[in-house]
Amino acid sequence: MNDAIRKAFSVKKMSSSHAKGRTEILSDLPLEEPRLKAAVEASGYRVTSIQSEPYERKGFFLFKK
Repeated sequence: MNDAIRKAFSVKKMSSSHAKGRTEILSDLPLEEPRLKAAVEASGYRVTSIQSEPYERKGFFLFKK
């Protein structure tokens, strides 16, 4: 499924967990939901929901002794 999504869209990062039944995609631009659903379903998986939210980058923490 990850390869199908990468072929259909320009994504920065993505991760999938079969055990959790979840895929997270990081992209600079919004993804067209009908195209996303078609790409996922063409790979044999099913879309149960799509959520979109702004990405908040987590900062680095330095620990000193």
